[in-house]
Amino acid sequence: MELSRHEQALLAGQRGRAAQKAMEILAALGDIYGAERTVPVASVQIAGVSYDNLGQAGLEFLAEMADGGGRACVLATLNPAGMDVENWQALGIDAAFVHNQAQVLGAFARMNVVTTCSCTPYLVGNLPHYGQHVAWAESSAVCYANSVLGARTNREGGPSALAAALTGRTPAYGYHLEENRRPTLTVQVRGPLGETSDWGALGKAIGDALQGRGENPVPYITGIERASLEQLKSFCASLATYGGSALFHAPGITPEAACHKPPREMLIITPDDLAAAQASLNDASAAEVDFVSLGCPHLSIHELARLAGLLEGKRVTKEFWLTTARPTRQIAERMGYAQVIEASGAKIAADTCCVVAPIRGRFRAMATDSAKACYYAYAKNGLKTRFRPFDQVVAEALR
Repeated sequence: MELSRHEQALLAGQRGRAAQKAMEILAALGDIYGAERTVPVASVQIAGVSYDNLGQAGLEFLAEMADGGGRACVLATLNPAGMDVENWQALGIDAAFVHNQAQVLGAFARMNVVTTCSCTPYLVGNLPHYGQHVAWAESSAVCYANSVLGARTNREGGPSALAAALTGRTPAYGYHLEENRRPTLTVQVRGPLGETSDWGALGKAIGDALQGRGENPVPYITGIERASLEQLKSFCASLATYGGSALFHAPGITPEAACHKPPREMLIITPDDLAAAQASLNDASAAEVDFVSLGCPHLSIHELARLAGLLEGKRVTKEFWLTTARPTRQIAERMGYAQVIEASGAKIAADTCCVVAPIRGRFRAMATDSAKACYYAYAKNGLKTRFRPFDQVVAEALR
């Protein structure tokens, strides 16, 4: 990979040990993937934030980079942490975990990374525009950035995203290159899509069908007339989780679709496929549910307003987490939504989520509208799941 004089200086250690380490990471990636050069990035989103995932080794790496003078030179935000730093006691988080998680966030803060911890950075100020190169790590956000926004990013690991933040560069390979953004398969969707859970089921149905069709398929999706922000973030999360997809095109929905013709190879998703996807995410009865969660990906202010309307004057009977970014929670407080929600006994968990929080062993079964959350509930925490539309999930919490 050809390096500029500035990049060569970074690699030689002339700007400090952390910048040198960051450039070593990027140079190694460039060599592995055959990148000829780097590109400047407009923003970064860093995963590997929860101490539950990082562990002590990860914390020590971050501390070393911070102590070595690492400083972000572009806008950089974080993926969800393992706890709400202001509300951890109400969520039942252990004090020892709190100490370690605070050290993680402190290391990022010392590196000038914005410690807003969200899987939906595009809702809280980290919003690239069409054609911009970024270096994002969270799979659902990567899919959303590439597809809905028309920005350009690969799915970065935590270290490579941090390296991009400290250098302002990333190797030019994968979805940074035009030729890799062309659709490879037409997916025709037949059947109604309404609730966010329907879109999660669609992402799972397509994702399951894409398995075994080659590396990084790019679907060109037809049969969808319109989609809201909330529906698209649900779909991106599910498609990335079950299909490993970081980019799709949909005419009338995503900006790059108009640049491409639908590929000849066709995959048809029927109502039966959607029903089968939904059924596969349900293995818990209503009686088994002892944990309810909405906000994977993080809830929008529109969804929090909807929740306030559903919960006003009522009391929940189960542990009920509503996960969102802290700036979104602050808007909900100013609008009065947070007060109504919390008066019901539901808990707004800011800058964290059920996927990365240390909840293993605490619960038996979870109700959610998120296909992604269902995957990690079982894979990471051994939970059964009850997959339902948004309003029905709230009803589970009130049952």
